[in-house]
Amino acid sequence: MTSPMLTTLLVANRGEIACRVMRTAKALGLTTVAVHSATDRDARHCREADICVDLGGSKAADSYLKIDKIIAAAKASGAQAIHPGYGFLSENAGFARAIEAAGLIFLGPPAAAIDAMGSKSAAKALMEVAGVPLVPGYHGEAQDLETFRAAAEHIGYPVLLKATAGGGGKGMKVVEDVSQLADALASAQREALSSFGDARMLVEKYVLKPRHVEIQVFADQHGNCLYLNERDCSIQRRHQKVIEEAPAPGLSAAQRQAMGESAVRAAQAIGYVGAGTVEFLLDARGEFFFMEMNTRLQVEHPVTEAITGLDLVDWQIRVARGEALPLTQAEVPLHGHAIEVRLYAEDPGNDFLPQTGRLEVYRESAAGPGRRVDSGVCEGDEVSPFYDPMLGKLIAWGEDREQARLRLLAMLDEFAIGGLKTNLSFLRRILGHPAFAAAELDTGFIPRYQEQLLPAIEPLPTAFWTAAAEAFDQTRPHQVRHDDPASPWSAGNGFRNGLPARTLLALNCNGEHRVIHLSGQTAVLQDDQLIIEQAGIRRQHLAVRRADTLYLRWEGELHGIRTDDPIAAANASHSVQGGLTAPMNGSIVRILVEVGQTVEAGTQLVVLEAMKMEHSLRAPHAGVVKALFCQEGEMVSEGTALVELTELQ
Repeated sequence: MTSPMLTTLLVANRGEIACRVMRTAKALGLTTVAVHSATDRDARHCREADICVDLGGSKAADSYLKIDKIIAAAKASGAQAIHPGYGFLSENAGFARAIEAAGLIFLGPPAAAIDAMGSKSAAKALMEVAGVPLVPGYHGEAQDLETFRAAAEHIGYPVLLKATAGGGGKGMKVVEDVSQLADALASAQREALSSFGDARMLVEKYVLKPRHVEIQVFADQHGNCLYLNERDCSIQRRHQKVIEEAPAPGLSAAQRQAMGESAVRAAQAIGYVGAGTVEFLLDARGEFFFMEMNTRLQVEHPVTEAITGLDLVDWQIRVARGEALPLTQAEVPLHGHAIEVRLYAEDPGNDFLPQTGRLEVYRESAAGPGRRVDSGVCEGDEVSPFYDPMLGKLIAWGEDREQARLRLLAMLDEFAIGGLKTNLSFLRRILGHPAFAAAELDTGFIPRYQEQLLPAIEPLPTAFWTAAAEAFDQTRPHQVRHDDPASPWSAGNGFRNGLPARTLLALNCNGEHRVIHLSGQTAVLQDDQLIIEQAGIRRQHLAVRRADTLYLRWEGELHGIRTDDPIAAANASHSVQGGLTAPMNGSIVRILVEVGQTVEAGTQLVVLEAMKMEHSLRAPHAGVVKALFCQEGEMVSEGTALVELTELQ
């Protein structure tokens, strides 16, 4: 029975984590409250909540990071408790204190614990006193360039700059030598300030070929604390996790116990309550080094739920009510293996630039045993430039690692997204790589196999274009609808009254252009499936028409196809020659050149911030800056001209 002191829960977040928290809250009989920015008014987490409160603004700084607005929303909606999710204010001690001062319940640790462990510098100092092995580094208060330069020289390059208040790869830069330090530090500080409201940094030795292994801990208000096994999060890109799994492959029972007990001691030392994660670097010799503690629920918590059969959000709510942990350490289950992938709106073929726009097609994997999808979007939703580009997570469980891997590959094959680029195929290639199948894991996995994981784009085969033409022709809207199948108006061969039948179709897909001769009904479109039969063998391909675009799945990829307009294509090509355009929607952070300046190919021209990350836009060739069409602080749309660059003669 629900306690009268906690009947309504506000989730101070958005996207998939807000939807996930509300799912468990509703199962416990709680009323759920969503908060949203002006941009997110119609977002999925709002549609799934019982009550919605508008915070206003578009950027996180004007909405999801506004403590006073969130607390006012809780009081106005009748919520007695606030769940922070992850990111945003989830590790902000001031937020926890403000909630407590308002007489509300914070579904997270005490503010003192966040102070102790939420800051990477403070956490490392605490672990040093406790005798936990640390990676060599500087975690002091001085934040000037000379201090970091001296510390880096003492540690030895390469070094890693990290935001003391952050996580998720934000405000994190690898520095190979002293010449890169100043720019990297400035950029990392800006990212940290933008994402966490705190620009302080630390620097530590960049350990080569480490594994990233983390321990899930949980503590109640009665002094009980235990660990729920571990997760391997070594598959990362730019220090941001891409694939997580539990348990960590190859970790012995003795190693699990040593790391788990160390994590519990760390939590108990600061009076921890609730869900937390202690992260370690594990080297090839089996030694582990403390990295940080995340005082919140992790993105990757579903793999822990999958191998234990537990609901960690349920535990968070029960602990907040004052209940004791329901298990002892000896009773913690460990069944099978689970793997999770993070699905992002980004373009792997263009340096993983975040993507914005409308999800014209969004089809999730089918439900079933060992299959789980945690998402925060639906078909037709808009992906905005203001927030992290993660769309959701796919989680597969199996009796062993190989079963989980194959099940997750099947889920990825079923998923379909059209309207913007995603990392679906990139994830599929990682899971299918022989080294991943053999569990040869470390944080350098993606750079090491980059050529295989990010292969050059090959021209689409003739069979694709033929199928696309047939599907496109069959889905063209007719001027007049006729129910008589014998009528020429019902034919799919391009017949138009007074005009010859269309036998040629000019198509464009991903910049490729083809003119296809329609050879007749070689394929049949039924219920969004294009059925092609050749030599007695039938194959099915998802084919969905949205306005003037046909989305056709071919060999695991969903391609957007349009009829070609050579004149428009020529005009578009001419309009971007000799200049630099915005690759995505975002905000201009810095302009690094002046009109009349001569630059080399690769010179930084503009820094664009989108989805909490900075992106350096560089000169495509040597030249002279003829004009600037943007200014610092300005919001720009994808394709907007930013710089006009005249080539050197």
